Amino acid sequence: MPSVVDDDWSDSDDEIGSEVETAVLLGIPDGVIETETDIKDAAVSRIGGHPAILPSREPPFSSSQCKICSYPMELLVQVWCPVEDSPMDRALYIWGCSRSACQRKDGSVRAWRALRYNAEYAAKLEKMLAKRQAQQKASSPVKSAPTTNPFSMHAAGFTPGPFGLGDRVFGQPAPTAAAPAIEDEPEDTSDTESATSESSAHSLITAMALTTIDDSPWRAAPSFPPLYLSTTSEYLPPPPKTKSPQSDHIEDPADENPKDGKDVSWAFEPYENSLEVDVVFDRFSKRVSSTGVQCLRYELKGIPLPFSSDKVFDRLFPFPPQDPLPVTKAAFKVVSAAKRSYSTASISPCPACKAARVFECQLMPNLINVLRASIKDEETQLTDEQRMKVVQEVLQKKVASDKRGMEWGTCMIFSCEKDCCLDDDGGDKECWREEFVLVQWDD
Repeated sequence: MPSVVDDDWSDSDDEIGSEVETAVLLGIPDGVIETETDIKDAAVSRIGGHPAILPSREPPFSSSQCKICSYPMELLVQVWCPVEDSPMDRALYIWGCSRSACQRKDGSVRAWRALRYNAEYAAKLEKMLAKRQAQQKASSPVKSAPTTNPFSMHAAGFTPGPFGLGDRVFGQPAPTAAAPAIEDEPEDTSDTESATSESSAHSLITAMALTTIDDSPWRAAPSFPPLYLSTTSEYLPPPPKTKSPQSDHIEDPADENPKDGKDVSWAFEPYENSLEVDVVFDRFSKRVSSTGVQCLRYELKGIPLPFSSDKVFDRLFPFPPQDPLPVTKAAFKVVSAAKRSYSTASISPCPACKAARVFECQLMPNLINVLRASIKDEETQLTDEQRMKVVQEVLQKKVASDKRGMEWGTCMIFSCEKDCCLDDDGGDKECWREEFVLVQWDD
């Protein structure tokens, strides 16, 4: 999706007349991860647990430390999200601090982007792209159609989960300007599909984490119970068709006597000032209500769904500049209401390549509920001896006894537009980069 909207502040695909699949992918909790292979597999998206490190070199443990209290944070989500037609394996890691003293402060939620060059897939991708270009030159006509994600797990034999959601990975949504699909001969189409299927299966195998964290500080870090994070497309239901009867029409006294010299604006001031309805939050609630269990919204280069009308909203959806209003009666003119437009101009660029950052995903309020519920489920399985040990540690102040819990409404992640891969040593085969986070807190 484009990163700029001309005439509205809402996220993309908001105004849809009938139930339609949008470009947004939704992350849904899908049961506890119990197998060790899935826990160590970087291609398995998850809620909680410990990270499955993608780079071959283990990143510094300080990546998970809160910038406020310096304590290690819990992993909130790990998202497998390779970019289409890219030779890089790619994953996104998001940590959050649950200490009460750190809430509502920048640095209590951090996100990192990991890339690793997949040489074997790169060779197959090069052949596939070359064949596609040859077909474009040789065939006509050309019709537009969305491309498929070469990293899709459909070819790997995954079966749908209990939600009927299918694969357990995130892939990039098809871009607005999709690559053209060629009307090939049947044998050519099957060749392309088999190459894509083979590449997809191979990518899943090579995506297994090369670095284990069994003997590292990562294993000792605090963590939530690991849950699968499945994906499903967002569908918006049609809006209700209601008509207001004539008897419900509200008359404005100013319409009947526009020239009687009476100023009736005062009559509306008390009503407007006492009306505590956040239109932004209302739109957020209505949009999310279609799939209330969503924990994450993913749309690379899309538009975030703002949680409330706060400073973050004003930063991402500013009013356009306007000419000053006239001060003389002769110069009076009708001024149309200004509409907000989405802009990432205030987001700092990528420190590595200086490219602009674009929206990638956002954490949803239900994630907090899911994490809280997973902790309760785990606590119910503790033995009496384990519970006593926890109480003793708190009494002896070996662990913090302050109230814990996250209070954000949504956490928005903005990543490098070029998806650059420049490590600290100047290499371009793998990298570990921190990305920009904007948090709207739950007031």
